[in-house]
This record gives sequence, C-alpha cells and structure tokens, in this order.
Amino acid sequence: MTANSTSQPLPIKRISVEEMRKRFNEGGYWENVQNGKWTAYPLESRISDALEKETVQITSVMLSYRNENGDEMARVHQYVRPDGSIAASGRPDPKRLVQDGILYRLIKSIKPAI
Repeated sequence: MTANSTSQPLPIKRISVEEMRKRFNEGGYWENVQNGKWTAYPLESRISDALEKETVQITSVMLSYRNENGDEMARVHQYVRPDGSIAASGRPDPKRLVQDGILYRLIKSIKPAI
C-alpha cells in the first residue's frame, strides 16, 4: 500500500483487532464501497467450511478497497453466502487500512513452537 502510485511506502503502525474495527467503522470504509465512491477488488476466494452453523456453501473472500485513484485504502476478509450476503457478523472484518498517511496493520500474534 502506498499513498499513491508514485510515493514512498507508508509507515506501518500495528494495532489491536478492536482498534482496527473501530477505525474501519468510524472511517466509513465499507460505506464508501457500498455507495460506489470506492471499489472492492477480490484478492482471494475459496470455499470454506469454517462456519458450521451455515446451511449453505460459504466462500471466504479477501477484498481490497480502492479509492477513486486506485490506491488501496483497506483490506478486508468476509464470508459470503451464495446470495451475496455476508455471513458470520454480517460485516467485513478489516485486516489493514490506510488513515492519515499511516498503514495500520494488526498486531502479529506469536505462535508457539511445536
């Protein structure tokens, strides 16, 4: 992610899941996609069995939200039903976002050695 196609990479700040969701919701990122101001581009898509309560086939999708200049402003994950509705929480789950010239990413979890 860069501020624009000709600039230097943005500084990265690691934040918690809670802070990421707060920034995403308060910043209106999903609303910008819903109202057509920004575009959501699929990055990955695969069938998932992660949601046992669902009675239909669910697709796990990673999307890039891009502004009118083509700059990535957020990256989100969501589980999608065949009718296009979002499963689980019903909202996209932000994984990274750009705000005020900073790339916010989630704090890396430390995995124990096996």
